[in-house]
Amino acid sequence: MITRVRSAVSSIIGGIMASGSSAHENHPDLPLRFPYSRPDFLALSPDEVECSADHISRPILILKEMKLPWAAGYAEVINAGKSALNEDQACCEVVELKKRPADPSSPSYTPTRRRSSLPSIQLFENLEYEGNFHYWALFDGHGGSGAAVFAAKFLHLHIEEQLQEVLEILQNPSLQPPTCLGEENPIHQLHPSAGCSQRGLSRAASLRGAAGAPGSPNTMAPRFFMEKKIKQESLVVGAIENAFKEMDAHISRERMVYSISGGCTALVVVYLLGKLYVANAGDSRALIIRGGEIIPMSSSFTPESERQRLQFLAHLQPSLLGNEFTHLEFPRRVTKKELGKRMLYRDFTMNGWAYKTVQEEDLKFPLIYGEGKKAHVLATIGITRGLGDHDLKVHESDIAIKPFLSCSPEVKIYNLSQFEHGADDVMILATDGLWDVLSNQEVAEAVSGFLGNCDPDDQHRYTMAAQDLVMKARGVLRDRGWRIAGDRLGSGDDISVFIIPLMHGIKQPPPS
Repeated sequence: MITRVRSAVSSIIGGIMASGSSAHENHPDLPLRFPYSRPDFLALSPDEVECSADHISRPILILKEMKLPWAAGYAEVINAGKSALNEDQACCEVVELKKRPADPSSPSYTPTRRRSSLPSIQLFENLEYEGNFHYWALFDGHGGSGAAVFAAKFLHLHIEEQLQEVLEILQNPSLQPPTCLGEENPIHQLHPSAGCSQRGLSRAASLRGAAGAPGSPNTMAPRFFMEKKIKQESLVVGAIENAFKEMDAHISRERMVYSISGGCTALVVVYLLGKLYVANAGDSRALIIRGGEIIPMSSSFTPESERQRLQFLAHLQPSLLGNEFTHLEFPRRVTKKELGKRMLYRDFTMNGWAYKTVQEEDLKFPLIYGEGKKAHVLATIGITRGLGDHDLKVHESDIAIKPFLSCSPEVKIYNLSQFEHGADDVMILATDGLWDVLSNQEVAEAVSGFLGNCDPDDQHRYTMAAQDLVMKARGVLRDRGWRIAGDRLGSGDDISVFIIPLMHGIKQPPPS
């Protein structure tokens, strides 16, 4: 096993497994679920798609027409040879929300599937239009483009399905979400007079009522009844979180009958009822520039940032390590000559370091190995959250990686109505190909500087700013490879960028 792990590590260092493709099980006998393509909104011809995959010239693709919601800008570029195709994908939609009938016996309750490929999604005909949500998403694929293409086609539909269930609640800002759907919240049933009569009850009677015991004097909420108050925005967050889980399960089912290669990270922005919900699972990044201030809207999930979660899982289920890895972390690989010595280590309970006596089992390969972009889980993959990767295994072994990968996103909320936004206030979404070479500060300065020199009324300014940002990260091809400002090494990864002007969110029609 040590030989296999060394082979995997050397492959990572050499770039062969940078996308994780060597560790995925491919199913060449299964048909493709979707052919390779670029985002639909780019409207590229087959010849243009082919030309976009030139690893030498690396052309930057931008919108032909300004047709994205909020006049958002977009640009992308393929990698410098890491993979044959651009494994990034993007999606941008305005999704109509329609109220779902509450009573399945209602004559208007006529579920229908929008596409036969959606076994778990039921969308409904003849429903009343109730509004929409705006949606932008980036998917950074690895081990092939299949999962990223698939997620770009369907994740917004899963979000739509989840939001349908709570739509009626969201449309009434004064309504606290009921604990059980179809019932009024007991808290709202209480009246001042009822409160007075409650005081006459004995403590024992109140407790009986709270416990639902026989002999309860009334059906009203008793004095000692407590119920957690849930904010409406928490329903949107929960809907997005569940949609990610459903999307991951959807990929798992479909891969049994179609070839859906690899996995992908996912960065999603949903605009609904005056708020932006930013959901991130992976190492893409979102930030807001407002009045020169930089506001991070996502956290990167990497083997280092999620070390304790991964170590705790391995501690609880050591069988997942296949008796070949250790969940403990050491400053470097442990060697046989260090057996019996006291060596620095840490486990899932620790942020700091301590010393332990090195034992035979500490010679196993560490669960997390490397630093920064070279940190990998089980010597195989450099991200810890995303979609897909159901067939990913440790190089030349049967040790599955999927149990350590989470599809759950972190969701952050930005209330547009709380701030005044100018033409240069934007949200930037980008895959890690950009952030690998440019810091938040450098990105903010580049975008603000570019927009400051553009006509505020020019609807092309955000696409041109996205193009300029991609160019700054890609750099120029020289004798020593792609170089950026300061003669630094440019990004050799796929790069995809949305720039979304926040002032356009204020212009959206208010909820009915």
